[in-house]
Amino acid sequence: MTRRYDMARRSQQAAQTRENIIAATEALLRTRRIDEVTLQAIAEEAATTVQTVLRHMESRDGCFTAVVQVVTTRVATQRGRSAYCSVEDAIADLTDHYEAEGPLILNLLAQEQSGDAFVTDLMKRGRRFHRDWVRRCITGKPDVQTQSDIDALVLATDIYAWKLLRLDLGRSRTKVREVMSRIVKGVLDNA
Repeated sequence: MTRRYDMARRSQQAAQTRENIIAATEALLRTRRIDEVTLQAIAEEAATTVQTVLRHMESRDGCFTAVVQVVTTRVATQRGRSAYCSVEDAIADLTDHYEAEGPLILNLLAQEQSGDAFVTDLMKRGRRFHRDWVRRCITGKPDVQTQSDIDALVLATDIYAWKLLRLDLGRSRTKVREVMSRIVKGVLDNA
């Protein structure tokens, strides 16, 4: 008796293996230096082999690229609105984003001076995204377009502001939102 080949099941298993590899790579990028995120480390974290990682992702950079795509999709969902009813709503979305993605972003920011091209490029893209988000979602008033106003709003909503309040000073999510909203409103009122 021959066993029937189940292509759908095999395809599903391959997709799950790929997702496991991407999740493993992201987990490592949240906690380790980039040079420690090796193919072997990814394979171990994903409970598979280096050969399987290579078969699915082609290279270590392929793993990183896949993580960027997954995280970019999540960020677009988290911060994709083009307008908000209030500063508080915008800051709530932003701080939810920092709660979810903060460890990954902060770990990569800490390595920015390493010279790794992947990290450098990703951080530049993140800064551009944040600045564009501020212009699109926070300014709200057509006259809030000076470089100085945008810079102040970027600073008030930067991940390091969140880190200082939330992680370093141990403030609650609610308090972080209140402080950031207060600063943003102050900038907007004086623009």
